[in-house]
Amino acid sequence: MSTKIFPTAQDAENAFYQALERADLEGMMAVWSEDEEIICVHPAGQRLAGQQQVREAWRQMFAGGPGMRVQISHQVLVNGMMVAVHSLHENITVAGEQRPRPPILTTNVYLRTPAGWRIAVHHASPAPDTSAPEPAAAGSKTFH
Repeated sequence: MSTKIFPTAQDAENAFYQALERADLEGMMAVWSEDEEIICVHPAGQRLAGQQQVREAWRQMFAGGPGMRVQISHQVLVNGMMVAVHSLHENITVAGEQRPRPPILTTNVYLRTPAGWRIAVHHASPAPDTSAPEPAAAGSKTFH
């Protein structure tokens, strides 16, 4: 059981990114909801469900130790009484790399629990390459 209490969803989000930068597995898992219905999708990764899969993925990611910086931009917050949705860009810099990485488009969903705010869903996807957009075919439509 986690002993950390996050009074707001933003407090939980700040702790999430601090743990990510420190490669701190226990700090990371303290931010997650203790329910089994948690979901995590890393960029170009599989959908991970439940405490065991989410913990193991972070453990593997943190095995090399700290080495990345994450700056948040383009943050849009939708806050309710019991649920908060944060849409943002993660701008990641990795030690030793010469060029910045493209942003990661991220959606974090937080739940208000008896123990404070906790993350229930983290979905991160690579941003599309917009450097050379392809012309759309006449009459084509994109559906999602």
